[in-house]
Amino acid sequence: MATASANHRQHLKPEEPRDPGIPSMSHSSSSSFTTSNSNKKKWSNFLPILVGLVVMGEIAFLGRLDMVKNADLVNSWADSFYHFTQPVLPSLSTQDALLGHDRGSEDGDSCEAWLEKEDSVPYSRDFNKDPIFVHGNDEEWKTCAVGCKFGFQGGKKPDAGFGMPQQPGTASVLRSMESATYYAENNIAMARRRGYDVVMTTSLSSDVPVGYFSWAEYDIMAPVQPKTESALAAAFISNCGARNFRLQALVALENANIRIDSYGGCHRNRDGRVDKVETLKRYKFSLAFENSNEEDYVTENFFQSLVAGTIPVVIGAPNIQDFAPSSGSLLHISKLEDADSVAKTMKYLAQNRTAYNESLRWKFEGPSDSFKALVDMAAVHSSCRLCIYLATKIQEKDEESPEFRKRPCKCINGLKTTYHIYVRERGRFEMESVFLRSDNLTMEALSSAVLSKFQSLKHVPVWKPERPESLRGRDELKIYKIYPVGMTQRQALYTFRFKDNSDFRNHIETHPCAKLEVIFV
Repeated sequence: MATASANHRQHLKPEEPRDPGIPSMSHSSSSSFTTSNSNKKKWSNFLPILVGLVVMGEIAFLGRLDMVKNADLVNSWADSFYHFTQPVLPSLSTQDALLGHDRGSEDGDSCEAWLEKEDSVPYSRDFNKDPIFVHGNDEEWKTCAVGCKFGFQGGKKPDAGFGMPQQPGTASVLRSMESATYYAENNIAMARRRGYDVVMTTSLSSDVPVGYFSWAEYDIMAPVQPKTESALAAAFISNCGARNFRLQALVALENANIRIDSYGGCHRNRDGRVDKVETLKRYKFSLAFENSNEEDYVTENFFQSLVAGTIPVVIGAPNIQDFAPSSGSLLHISKLEDADSVAKTMKYLAQNRTAYNESLRWKFEGPSDSFKALVDMAAVHSSCRLCIYLATKIQEKDEESPEFRKRPCKCINGLKTTYHIYVRERGRFEMESVFLRSDNLTMEALSSAVLSKFQSLKHVPVWKPERPESLRGRDELKIYKIYPVGMTQRQALYTFRFKDNSDFRNHIETHPCAKLEVIFV
């Protein structure tokens, strides 16, 4: 179909050469011929109106017929008349599409099929044949979404290696699960200044977060046991020189008449040679006190409390609510002055069975989607996620080349534009094609298109084998978040969102062949 501007373009017919074998007309004949031509032009001007009236008459005449067939017939006549009166457009090249020309469908391919073909520029490296190689302890992740191998192969240049320095062209990786309060280089800004290319810490703002939580390690949905101990809470604290106020808070709770059984090296009043989780199950509360108050620094102290079916009383990460399985499922002492009010809440919950059970309701109904989305991240091991991160960076460099910049990424057909978007699940590597039209370039349309695409592929979420069976659901897919590839997990889970449809449209229009990541819950 021609563009709107083409509809208003004047098509001038060149003069036809006169056959020299035909004698010239007389003046009167010429005049008569001119008059006849004039009349024909007048009729020609009325021809579109006449055809329109005929079409309208046919619509009325066919009013009793099946409306779908009627519409198809009328459209067929209208299309035939339109093509009869319009010039034939030549086939358009990729460059034409880049310039925004009307693609049309003259080659019989749909916009989607054409974009799939034109945008499929090969990358410089096949990671199945040439896996990401990280200098480190021998590991080969056969289940990783991208070719991924760790080892000490002589003569093979690694893509990355742990520690510094590394040879030119090899990314230096910092990996640690310790608090930056104790190890300053674990601070992301500090690590960057020291020259690390990839940071792997407990911070969700690091390149590849490593955490103390996973479905495989913790049976989060273990049933709640009877609370048989007379003391309200249990504590396992062994580092008595922590760089926060956790020991002062323990004393403050005791001074507020909260009875605490201490099994650790600090303030011990019970034999510590016990199984921690099994012991915690007998208490209504557990003191999940970290050794430093640092964003995202949430250790096994917290997750073991959840497994045990107690209510964690937390000192540590200021954003601990991000890690809560549900609203009201934990108590937070954010500063020492909070100890008194938390003690009052502990006493109230201990005496009010209904209120206490409400705090553990998630144990029976399942945790929130935000909690599942957080823990699902660890369904893919951090080593594999490192390989995915490195492979993604390598492909991003390829996409800066002229070959990739020539990709059309969109197809204009008449007044509508089809945009080619690439989407993958978090924890996967390969991208899937999704298409959106300019007349429906909305976040709702994106979600619908993504669901439709992955359902058609019978996609199995990456967390399916890891989650407890009660949290796996059926075969349906549910989207938690869609965000641009390259964002940190803190951005993806908590801070990023397209402001509105206009913001989303602007992102798609300004990022050709936009790459997005989806989190299913």
